[in-house]
Amino acid sequence: MTHLLTTLFWLASVLVVYPYLIYPLLLRLFATWSPPRGGAGASSTVPSHVTLIISAFNEEAVIARKLENALALDFPADRLEIIVASDASTDRTDDLVREVAATDRRVRLIRQDERRGKSAVLNKAVAGASGEVVVFSDANAMYDPDAIRALVEDFADPKVGYVVGAALYYDAEGKRAGESEGLYWKLELFLKRLESKFHSVVGGDGAIYAIRRHLFWELKDDDISDFVNPLQIVAAGYRGLFNPAARCYEKAGETFEKEFRRKRRIVNRSWRAVCRYGHQLNTREHGRFLFMLVSHKVIRWYALPLIVIAWIANTALLGKASLYTGTWLVINASVVVAAAGAVLDRYGLAQPRLVSILHYFYVVNLAGFLGIWDEWRGVRHVTWDHIRKMGP
Repeated sequence: MTHLLTTLFWLASVLVVYPYLIYPLLLRLFATWSPPRGGAGASSTVPSHVTLIISAFNEEAVIARKLENALALDFPADRLEIIVASDASTDRTDDLVREVAATDRRVRLIRQDERRGKSAVLNKAVAGASGEVVVFSDANAMYDPDAIRALVEDFADPKVGYVVGAALYYDAEGKRAGESEGLYWKLELFLKRLESKFHSVVGGDGAIYAIRRHLFWELKDDDISDFVNPLQIVAAGYRGLFNPAARCYEKAGETFEKEFRRKRRIVNRSWRAVCRYGHQLNTREHGRFLFMLVSHKVIRWYALPLIVIAWIANTALLGKASLYTGTWLVINASVVVAAAGAVLDRYGLAQPRLVSILHYFYVVNLAGFLGIWDEWRGVRHVTWDHIRKMGP
């Protein structure tokens, strides 16, 4: 029995830290052995026409600035089409888009009269797009002037099916969720660079990513587009690259509560994508991508039950060795500190950095597990709410 408990404790503990410590080290090692990625020097040519699709639901506060940002991009005007995909917006979003479209032919509004969620309106928008490459963006994501040019250049390699840019988050008011997510996001960007070099970046980013238009397959309403698209494109034999030179900016979520809801919704839809489309990937042809998918995403989503297993096994091992007393105290202390962070957050009080990090860690892991639990019990998140604000 002791041997079983010891195995459970160490296996669960290693899996909890694996995505954050072990996987980055392994990936860095594997990436150094990978050949240089393709790009502008490849045998194909850069696509000549691009469609920028901006997802929108009740974005009257930001849509005018987003369109101003899009129209000022450093990309030939005659090669850029801008579509605002409105998911039955009920505010002035659509009217503001029509005003801009009346003075600039590059802008078009595609409206969904019944709110069905982002994936449904993207189906409609892509069907009406004319660009060889489609760039997906959120209404609150403000692009650097050369962002689209940087995204498109990577399609010079005919084996590249999608390109993900760098969505950079900040919080001008110093909110705690922004601080802890900033540390988390630095790790994400680091992993994206290595995954891109090793094979393909795992997942897209709804704020800034591009695909070849012919590699878009119609989505179900409850699909998450920026996770399903990459899975399908890799399964079709293409690669996905991360281009850190293609940048956009948006603010981090204002509160842990909003980030919790956002993470829960994202994991719910991402786990469903793995279950629904994962069978298209096989170990022989897509072994490297599957390794990254499980390491980067799936294990993280199960971190909370793994922590519980480690704690139960650790509790049963108390008295067997002094080491287990120390590890038990560490686990309990981390929970207490995270709970203290929740109390401070509830009353709007500042959190010390370590408290904020641990609070955020438990918040996102609880949200991840509940997102999967929602899928198991048949609860599916289709529509989205406003979490982030526009960039600078």
